[in-house]
Amino acid sequence: MSNKQTILAALDRSGDAIIELEKLLVAIPAIAPESGGKGELRKAEALEKWLRAKGITAIERHDAPDPRAEGGVRPNIVATIAGADDSQRLWIMAHLDVVPEGERSLWDTDPFQVTIKDGKIYGRGVEDNHQGLVAGAVAAATLAASGVKPAHTVKLLFVADEEFGSVYGIQWLLENRKLFRKDDLIVIPDGGKPDGSEIEVAEKNICWLKVETKGKQCHASTPDVGANAFLANCELALRLNELERDTFTARDPLFDPDRSTITPTKKEANVPNINTIPAEDVFYVDMRILPTYSVDRVLEAVDARMREVEKKYGVRMAREIVQRNESPATPADTPVVPLLKKAVKEVYGVDARAVGIGGGTVGAYLRIAGYDCVVWARQDETMHQPNENAQLANIIGDAKVFALLMLRE
Repeated sequence: MSNKQTILAALDRSGDAIIELEKLLVAIPAIAPESGGKGELRKAEALEKWLRAKGITAIERHDAPDPRAEGGVRPNIVATIAGADDSQRLWIMAHLDVVPEGERSLWDTDPFQVTIKDGKIYGRGVEDNHQGLVAGAVAAATLAASGVKPAHTVKLLFVADEEFGSVYGIQWLLENRKLFRKDDLIVIPDGGKPDGSEIEVAEKNICWLKVETKGKQCHASTPDVGANAFLANCELALRLNELERDTFTARDPLFDPDRSTITPTKKEANVPNINTIPAEDVFYVDMRILPTYSVDRVLEAVDARMREVEKKYGVRMAREIVQRNESPATPADTPVVPLLKKAVKEVYGVDARAVGIGGGTVGAYLRIAGYDCVVWARQDETMHQPNENAQLANIIGDAKVFALLMLRE
């Protein structure tokens, strides 16, 4: 048998090892301090011990200081499988942290104890992001156990803090460490479709706004005496949404939906009673902008419409940026894309295509720093939900895809 056949056959028998690692990880909740957790230290230590037991011993810890977390750190792990050639290294990047379980009564099982049912693994984090973490780790461990040396060096990266903005994870690593090279292949198995057909190469520019309007309070029976902050915000919300249709009208089939979206969302309470005109009102806007438009350009249009509404209603309006992120796209022909397409086709029989998404991933930080990367997995998208689950067959299949990338010539 060839090395490839040997590894793929071994991965067909890897179900017990996958379940073993999922059980280990799920039993150690790695929840951010912002959500009342202790961070990722104990999970990182357990994972490192597991990797070493499987023959992966070239392991580095890069700890970001965080006095709120257990041990005062947020751990990031790099495990290396040396290849015959150290150029164009392959990175498989997953995150250690998980979100809290939420309302326990909505779970049919203990969220922090793995349950196996009908070919699925249940528990908090089993899909987000243990599926990608386990698939990469088991693929690498299978190479190590078989004594197969990959043609190119393989790097497994397990980061902290993905669920709360990656300040102590990939952002900290990019600012404080020199881990990556421009020609490295980087795969982030933290998103995908049930058939594995989408390879994410681009993200819409994201900007969340808080709009606060101040007017003049009065009795609702005499509205002309006051300045209705709520009414002004209602008009502004509609006029901002109209920017999708009258100003930022470009279409890009890479994305679904294929347009920029400017969507009023959250609304804060104003007055407690019905018969008072509110002097203050606050609402929020979620903007997902096609990369063809900069966030600054959109904000200029937002400001212009704010000024018009201010004048019409005699109010004062101010905006605050709650979140902002814009990143370049990974070219659809960058080397990792065709290699991944080939591997997905071989394992799953699916013709994968490059797509853009409206959501945000850690890939944006890498792209901003100048490193091409892709986000891919075959998953059912149960993350953050009660009864989160991952199909064992998907984890085995994804491990095969990663093994084929590791074995590329």
